[in-house]
Amino acid sequence: MEAERDLIIIGAGAAGLSAAQYGARANLSTLVLEELASGGQALIIDNLENYPGFPEPIPGSELVKRFEDQAVRFGAVIQYSSAQSVSRRDGLFVVQTDGGSLTTRAVILATGAKHRTAGVPGEQELAGHGVSYCATCDGPFFKGRRILVVGGGDAACDEAMYLSKLAGSVLMIHRKDKFRAQKSLASRVLANPRIEVRFNAECRKIEGDTAVRGARLVENSTGREYSEEVAAVFVFVGSDPLSGLVAGMGVRIDEAGYIETDQRMQTSVPGLFAVGDVRSSPFRQIVVAAGEGAIAAHAAGQYIDEIRGEAYR
Repeated sequence: MEAERDLIIIGAGAAGLSAAQYGARANLSTLVLEELASGGQALIIDNLENYPGFPEPIPGSELVKRFEDQAVRFGAVIQYSSAQSVSRRDGLFVVQTDGGSLTTRAVILATGAKHRTAGVPGEQELAGHGVSYCATCDGPFFKGRRILVVGGGDAACDEAMYLSKLAGSVLMIHRKDKFRAQKSLASRVLANPRIEVRFNAECRKIEGDTAVRGARLVENSTGREYSEEVAAVFVFVGSDPLSGLVAGMGVRIDEAGYIETDQRMQTSVPGLFAVGDVRSSPFRQIVVAAGEGAIAAHAAGQYIDEIRGEAYR
């Protein structure tokens, strides 16, 4: 069996497109598979102001379009099709897509993670216009204003602490009677005078027309519903890494379902790499994802040289 490609990258977010640029630039025949549209989570960022080299805010969609254009200019090919599984056969990887199977010497998994949503009216309509799933990305746009945080785990508490440094005040609600976050982190949130915590409370609706104006909340113990005026709603109710493509390959994952890699972004399966939000990482940002993509493509090139017997000694 012959490889049709040197490198297949699954997912065209910041990590995947960065990997595509570095792979193609290293003269690897590079194919990117994307199910929907290039950009990933960056597409929902209205204005990105913390990407190095852009002193003025840039829409997330525009930034990743530049990633895409650059990768294509170096020779990467982007194919809009759905990857359904990855397997290994005769020393190569077989990627099954909705249009057939493809063979490759190395695979970079850049499928990302899907944010869980609150699932309430107004959330989808106002995403990117006051509804956010990333405090570092969007918190600075709401300096001095009142913010609602929904969630009670580690991520929610971490992000609430960060937002408390920016916002005029933070209202944090959790549907249960105590946080599920680590005790030390939960204690810091409860001791923070800029964060008001309401347990046994849920969000029923996010209110606003072209931007968030408030939220409809409910007290679980009494059933009382009421409205709160807020400028933004940050939802941190967990995320689900999209790692199902490599199920059954023996890839190591952490207890939250994220793929574990070494510092070269290689998984426990040689030649299979993982980058971006699908990877177990302490910090998820576009700049981090881009760096991981570059490392993975470089490491994939070294891996391919080794299996070809062309490794530099």
